[in-house]
Amino acid sequence: MTLLAVVKAVCSVVGVEQPTSVFSNIIANRTMQEMLDLANEMAQRIAYDNREWTLFRNVGTLVGDGTTTAFPLPVNFKRMLLTTNLWRSTSALTPMRFIVDFDDWNNRRQLNIYSGYGEWTIYGGNIVIAPVLATGQTATYGYLDKNCIDLNSGGFGDSFQSDSDGFRLDERLLKLGMIWQWKSQKGAAYNEELGTYSDAMAVAMGSDSPGPIYIGRQTVSSATKIAYPFGPVPTP
Repeated sequence: MTLLAVVKAVCSVVGVEQPTSVFSNIIANRTMQEMLDLANEMAQRIAYDNREWTLFRNVGTLVGDGTTTAFPLPVNFKRMLLTTNLWRSTSALTPMRFIVDFDDWNNRRQLNIYSGYGEWTIYGGNIVIAPVLATGQTATYGYLDKNCIDLNSGGFGDSFQSDSDGFRLDERLLKLGMIWQWKSQKGAAYNEELGTYSDAMAVAMGSDSPGPIYIGRQTVSSATKIAYPFGPVPTP
């Protein structure tokens, strides 16, 4: 479903005349300006804020040359995945240590001290590591792709550029999200529409990746967390 098809569907629900084009003469069409801004906002909100969708998960790789310590972030980089570590190819058991505070990072570089498994931080649009990666050594990490739009002109982008562009996730989510948000912005009742959107989002999120396996022939997922109860454990 293209952007134009989504906007037409939204317009028919919210009581706005359906357009023949979103972009044609958009400078003189306030309604389509609002629809385009809303489509971009909702597409990005769904793609970035609700879940780390499997479609947008990517692996970044740093390749050592013996001298480089600052590696530019990928051009499609949105943010690190919430559980991301940086793993050197020479250490598959323990990840590199992330230094959160820049002053701490700077101080450690002045003292020339670092964790035995290496350290990393982010600033200036770069992933910066210490010590240097040797030639042929690599370090990998997971990140979220910012490009949620399938561009009709080719490739992906982070905003709609033409009527024929498409949303890379389920376009129904985009349509339902635009409907409730449009009504909210116009001061109309939107609780039912928000509920429909929330239900659709919950189903899409739940089916995006399999849950941990607790019983069966397969091993338990590494995502599973085991909780130990307080007090005596009941026995049969």
